[in-house]
Amino acid sequence: VSDASGCSMIALLHTGAAKFPPNLPSRSRQAVSLLFPAGVLEGFCSIVSRKLASHGFGASMAAMSSFPPQRYHYFLVLDFEATCDKPQIHPQEIIEFPILKLNGRTMEIESTFHMYVQPVVHPQLTPFCTELTGIIQGMVDGQPSLQQVLERVDEWMAKEGLLDPSVKSIFVTCGDWDLKVMLPGQCQYLGLPVADYFKQWINLKKAYSFAMGSWPKNGLLDMNKGLNLQHIGRPHSGIDDCKNIANIMKTLAHRGFIFKQTSKPF
Repeated sequence: VSDASGCSMIALLHTGAAKFPPNLPSRSRQAVSLLFPAGVLEGFCSIVSRKLASHGFGASMAAMSSFPPQRYHYFLVLDFEATCDKPQIHPQEIIEFPILKLNGRTMEIESTFHMYVQPVVHPQLTPFCTELTGIIQGMVDGQPSLQQVLERVDEWMAKEGLLDPSVKSIFVTCGDWDLKVMLPGQCQYLGLPVADYFKQWINLKKAYSFAMGSWPKNGLLDMNKGLNLQHIGRPHSGIDDCKNIANIMKTLAHRGFIFKQTSKPF
């Protein structure tokens, strides 16, 4: 029996809830009964169910084995939105801080961290910024500072078990800007430390190019188009971009792609 759904089908045959096809020869019926005695099958299915539950998976074994296992227990999908204008203002400041916790076995979203951040150097958002991101002034006024948000990220990471040394997790971004430029640059400006878990990541653009053989010049829009996926939400909404990244990752994983770190060690 290769999966839990197989267990269910044969168990149904034994209980009479499902009938043998009328054209199935009697010898074949006897063979099924001999190969899968009801008591043995019941015990086997019980073991399968307990194993699935012990690993936190309610999906069938077939669903679990439909794509190769990843190298990480969890992927942490992140996409900042920041203050901006034309010409660009300096320094830029993070105003939206979303993270999706993606299970590396099922590629499903298990938890969400999402906060808006109060900018301090340029507290007033520009019309260009609001038009691009959809973030209005009232969404950032009175919100925590970046330092406070980083403290809450750390609390969330601990609550989710992501700080356990035995748990392998890595951030995933659409490009290198978020964790190579934006976060370390603002932290340096404000005199804040950068947590070690922000210092390695997967650039989804690079992963996509390895998997598909072409570089997505227009980022998420090109990746969704290349995989025949519908774009989720609005472009340049941090939380919506995270959902698109997660959807692209799940699609690539189901095609057999194994995600690897793309950033160079700090």
